Amino acid sequence: MPLVHDTIAFRANGLDYRATNLRRALGEDFDRLPVVLRLLAENTLRRSSPQESARTLANLRRWLATRSSEEELEFWPHRLLMHDTTSTPALVDIAGMRDSLAEIGIDPGVLTPSLNVEVSIDHSLAVEEYAAKDAAPRNLAHEYRRNRERYSFLKWASASMETVNINPPGTGIMHTLNLEQLATLAHPENADIDAGTPTLIVPDMMIGTDSHTPMINGLGVLGWGVGGLEAQTVMFGLPTTLRIPDVIGFRLTGSLPTGATATDLALTITHMLRTRGVSGEFVEFFGSGVATLGVGQRAVISNMAPEYGATTGYFPVDHHALDYLRDTGRPEEQISLVENFYRAIGLWFDPEATPEYTDVLELDLSTVSLRAAGPRRPQDLRTLEEIPQVLAAETGGIAEGIGELPRFAIALASITSCTNTTDPKLLVAAGLLARKARALGLEVPHWVKTSLAPGSPAAASYLRRSGLLEDLGSVGFDIVGFGCTTCIGNSGALSLPVASALAAGAIRPVAVLSGNRNFAGRIHPDLDLGFLMSPPLVIAYALTGRADIDLQRHEFAPATADRPAVMLDDLLPTAEEIEAAWAQGHDAADFVRDFRDAATNPLWNKLAYPQGAQFAWDPESTILRRPPFASRDAGSQLGSYTAHPLLVLGDDVTTDHISPASAIPHESSVADFLVERGENREDLNVFASRRGNWEVMLRGGFHAKSVRNKLGDSLSAPLPVAHTVYAPSGEVMELHEAARRYEAAGESVVIIAGERFGTGSSRDWAAKVQRLLGVRAVLAGSFERIHRSNLIGMGVLPLLVPESMRCRLQQLVPGDTVAIVAEPGDIAVRADIRVRLRSRSGAVEDFVARAAVETELEVVLLRSGGVIPHLLRSTIDAARPHRS
Repeated sequence: MPLVHDTIAFRANGLDYRATNLRRALGEDFDRLPVVLRLLAENTLRRSSPQESARTLANLRRWLATRSSEEELEFWPHRLLMHDTTSTPALVDIAGMRDSLAEIGIDPGVLTPSLNVEVSIDHSLAVEEYAAKDAAPRNLAHEYRRNRERYSFLKWASASMETVNINPPGTGIMHTLNLEQLATLAHPENADIDAGTPTLIVPDMMIGTDSHTPMINGLGVLGWGVGGLEAQTVMFGLPTTLRIPDVIGFRLTGSLPTGATATDLALTITHMLRTRGVSGEFVEFFGSGVATLGVGQRAVISNMAPEYGATTGYFPVDHHALDYLRDTGRPEEQISLVENFYRAIGLWFDPEATPEYTDVLELDLSTVSLRAAGPRRPQDLRTLEEIPQVLAAETGGIAEGIGELPRFAIALASITSCTNTTDPKLLVAAGLLARKARALGLEVPHWVKTSLAPGSPAAASYLRRSGLLEDLGSVGFDIVGFGCTTCIGNSGALSLPVASALAAGAIRPVAVLSGNRNFAGRIHPDLDLGFLMSPPLVIAYALTGRADIDLQRHEFAPATADRPAVMLDDLLPTAEEIEAAWAQGHDAADFVRDFRDAATNPLWNKLAYPQGAQFAWDPESTILRRPPFASRDAGSQLGSYTAHPLLVLGDDVTTDHISPASAIPHESSVADFLVERGENREDLNVFASRRGNWEVMLRGGFHAKSVRNKLGDSLSAPLPVAHTVYAPSGEVMELHEAARRYEAAGESVVIIAGERFGTGSSRDWAAKVQRLLGVRAVLAGSFERIHRSNLIGMGVLPLLVPESMRCRLQQLVPGDTVAIVAEPGDIAVRADIRVRLRSRSGAVEDFVARAAVETELEVVLLRSGGVIPHLLRSTIDAARPHRS
């Protein structure tokens, strides 16, 4: 690792330290560059070779001329964050790769991550028990019962790989844990230095295998989400490479008005940036309005980065960051180090500074008001009065004259997700609304399933100390656990009244949640309508039991002789009430103590796990199977070939659609497959719990009701879920069976998609399942950033279709074929790729697609067949001189 010789000295806590002399390196361009680009410059100066560093600095200076660049840079994070359902497949891959090494006589233990990997088990908690004081421990018991085998595997991974640390169930949501426990902001570099030389302090920089990793940007830590496959390259000592990003400056002025929350602001920003057309750019917030927002509020905005299409949503470090560190129990020595370091290196936030950006958007915070987003996308901003109008267009399929529930009954009302529960004051606001509702005797209708799942175990302490925990419980919002729950689709079963009315066609049930995504079927496979909103609004809607009302005009209680009718404004707390309740409830010691107590749960400590460098696979397991692609023999998918379309998909097909995380449907071929192997049809858990079993995931590919395979449009009836037409015979069959037949016949397959293919979670299984289906290329109008990377990580070529051909490709029918010329030598960054479309009538159309390939490393990975064979070959080459 290169040492930084050009450093500046600074002092903190009476000690001498060093920092990269970033201002000297960048010269007169220092103040002109966005803070995020200064941070990337610091990283490359410290970690890349002198030649690479010089090249990157020159490219950053050139960036200022056009505010854009086609050049690459290296990024070397010093830590990696994963959750259980992304770490499981990644660690299963490593276990499989270790087996491959052992089979040729190489010590499997050499394949151990060189980067510190923190795993948070937060994506497996389901809401089975609710509206009860003991709901949380009962749900935790269910979680351990269902996931014991997988958790045992994770303990094996941690024991056999010293760089992997597991944060057990109950310790909170990964992004909250990152903010409250892991982030240091100022990190001592572990480089060898001469005795007596002051320690080099560097900015805390990281990546995570979840698209909401940018939440840490709210604290001033530069980090973003990557796919699990990209993370594997970084785990084993390679940098992640990226094009020097365009940076959108978002100027904030003014301050939030009374009643408006960070959620309302985040949804407004999401809408503005999506309208502008952000897709992969870095976003940096600046201006005087930034100084009015605390880290909790900033984190809500940063968390939504993938929803507004950005890689980051960065807020520079200032006194609010120091306040947050102090509020969450960090030692004063660390807080002093952070302040002195950021001031010395020139990265302390200046509200008057105006760096140069690719583009600038502006928002006066005083104009923000109560908002929701939906009913299917987080960027679809709504005023509360618009929601009834939006739902009026969704009445199709509702039978008239039957049922006792409202047509748009609230089925799920969930305060969930890192997005909003990480900000304690949003939870306090919800508790205060519950307190006012309780005082009025208001109750949630019996059909509404309510839940509160904070991101931090400390939430229970500060809500209890302020008296709000009991108030929340009085309206059904008892804590159900500390995890993602409903936001990730672990909502559990619907209430019986809702399930019955839905089966009868009497209602279109709606979810209201404080999460970040509301794609159809994500929250629950039977719900396609959902609205994102702040925690207090979730409770307000729950009290009404229905979504098709103007909440601001709704009478929560009728007028009496003593008072007028109770309206929303009467229930919403004031800023002064929130601050008073927070002051009463807050104790910085909670954040350290409650996390420590949760991490030492006896259920986790007693869990047995296997020993040894190789994992002992159980051939009868339905949870963990050695993956077939974890092999050095996996070949490149490149070449010249003629392919049948396996699926033709429209716009906005998300990773939730491609590889669902929600409950496995009882009546499905996936369920049948598991039942045949001894599983209980009534307790199959969620798809995400079985990401260690490639056979289940293969059968679960594209298993979503809202996915329409347009290949079936010419048939007399729509194609069933996860089915296609096998062109040679015209038979309708399951995707995996058609893929098997094509492979047996030596035929290739591709997928056709519309705009924003792969929007959603950074879910590597959404790419893995396409590779297992034999897909060699995906032709789409546009790709979500992380999914594009994951496809390349599995050796699948993403191709951008010219606008002139997009409509034509959406009209393909069984028997049409696509010929692609993509030899290894043809693949380069953004290379033109020749494509020939031949219809079954014999007509031919030629066009040129563009390889959605952004870096030279991605070229290498495609030629290698993906990340796994590339890593295996590199490990074998490095280990051969040391073979026993």
